Amino acid sequence: MMTEDEAHATLRARGRQEMREILGTPFTEAHDAATTPFTAPVAALVEEMAYASLWTRPHLDRRQRSLITLAMLCALNHPEELRIHLVAALNNGCTAEEIREVFTHAVAYCGFPSAIDALRMAETVLKEEGKL
Repeated sequence: MMTEDEAHATLRARGRQEMREILGTPFTEAHDAATTPFTAPVAALVEEMAYASLWTRPHLDRRQRSLITLAMLCALNHPEELRIHLVAALNNGCTAEEIREVFTHAVAYCGFPSAIDALRMAETVLKEEGKL
């Protein structure tokens, strides 16, 4: 029988692999470098809950999850997280046109300011990634 610590370690390992595939090695390495003893509990939850548990659920693929995540981050107006997940969306096969349409659609539900801010961030990231 697996101990609680072993179960958490297994989830973290799975989450780290998912995170590396979704967000890329540079992000994962930066995440590791920025993790301190103070922030380690939240970093572990990110790995276990967000990536090992949520991103691996059936019925939605990574591309769909990325588009949903972009819409939610637009609605919440979290530009730094949006930047991270724009790269993830590209890694997960989303196109520049699909990303643009998410934020165009968001105008009606999130308002012009949030949608325009998200669109500007998307344009910056898409240019940095050579997609525009």
